[in-house]
Amino acid sequence: MKLALPKGRLLNDTAAMLDRAGMAIEGYEGKSRSYHLQCARFPRLRSRVFQERDIPIQVAIGNYDLGICGLDWVKELLSKYPSGDLMTVRSLGYGRSDLYAVVSGRSEVSSVDEIDNRFDRVRIVSEYPNLAESLALKQRLRRFSVLPIVGGGEVYPPESADMALIAEPSEGSFAKNGLAPVARILTSRACLIANRDGLARDDLSELLACLQPSEPEAEAETSSLPGSNMEAVQLTDSEDAIRLALPDGHLSKTAADFFDRAQIEIRGYTGSGATRRPTTSLPDVTVKVIRPQDMPLQVANGNFDLAVTGEDWLRDHLCRFPSSPAVEIAKLGFGAVRVVAVVSGDSNVSDTAELQDMVRRGLLPRIRIASEYVNIADRYSIDNHLERSIIIPTWGASEAFVPDDADLLIENTETGETLAKHNLKIIDTILESTACLVGHRDMLSDPDKKDTIERTIGAIKRGLGK
Repeated sequence: MKLALPKGRLLNDTAAMLDRAGMAIEGYEGKSRSYHLQCARFPRLRSRVFQERDIPIQVAIGNYDLGICGLDWVKELLSKYPSGDLMTVRSLGYGRSDLYAVVSGRSEVSSVDEIDNRFDRVRIVSEYPNLAESLALKQRLRRFSVLPIVGGGEVYPPESADMALIAEPSEGSFAKNGLAPVARILTSRACLIANRDGLARDDLSELLACLQPSEPEAEAETSSLPGSNMEAVQLTDSEDAIRLALPDGHLSKTAADFFDRAQIEIRGYTGSGATRRPTTSLPDVTVKVIRPQDMPLQVANGNFDLAVTGEDWLRDHLCRFPSSPAVEIAKLGFGAVRVVAVVSGDSNVSDTAELQDMVRRGLLPRIRIASEYVNIADRYSIDNHLERSIIIPTWGASEAFVPDDADLLIENTETGETLAKHNLKIIDTILESTACLVGHRDMLSDPDKKDTIERTIGAIKRGLGK
């Protein structure tokens, strides 16, 4: 029996539910980096920890019999693949969040219909691109485009999107970002999901009897909200201002230190008062904090003039869009990582040629390559002539995939210690990456922005070598 467990926001409540059910899983706790876990009550149960959005995919393709994740990610997958083998067994009653369609609080829009009438083409941004498209089709929007992102959707309207789909505990949390909800798409709670074929084939009755909600709850709902009169707190960027994107996550601390060295003040970037829209001492520059994975495409689309991201994410973008106008302006020197090819530490494989040889000899049906760097992984497969390979996209916690769910992992590492801890070994280094400043190839062609962009680039470069 195989059970996929969530990390992140649902971890503590899921661990508590398992404890109450008498099937505590050793090592399943907030600070643990162990992804392969055992349960004393069910010795044959193999549990793995994944990013929540990976779990429905793993269950749907049959790698896991059961999984626990939010209903929102189940609906996201089913809205694109409604006839698959993924099924919801029951709600578990915790981890509520609501998926809202939101607009700028200053837009004076109170419904999705109104936004369709306001714009010739409605730009929708979301971590849930399938649900966003489903909403647009259901509402019969005349023209729309959906921009998939990794996160931070609240910072995009109104400058880079007209509407965003965002999951939040309550609609009241949007006011601080200058947003207003126009529809509630889905109410989500943690749920138990299963592979339909696996459930019919194997006797999971004892395990299913343990995984019960603590108390009955109402079914998830779909409804519309009336217009909101929340006061917006953010003004639209000036058209002449330079738009600078800074990274969130693990790069934010080192990025903040770099800007301190450059004597550039970024207020509200880190610490207790952190916001997605910090302010800066740089004149005529507006700042937003987004995911570094999203930055190259955002720069290419013209939503930002400059961005601080990793060379690894720029490379991943260029592997898919080799003629992209997103270009590297300067290496910034912090956040150094290597992107490496990794296999199980128990494997005798020492390079990719040996993996390919195993396929040719019939020892492997195909080479399963797991990675957050989907485009780098695809290019690596082509360059190394890995026949019959498939790419498995992941959203983090990728160490959990090898060896049962992937034969090869393309991952980043600083020292290699985390990989070694999970019994993984490096067989190739694909690239070395540090943070870099990225801009649009044609960014200096706008005479109204040219001087400000050059001045901003010069100010940022002052942080080099200090």
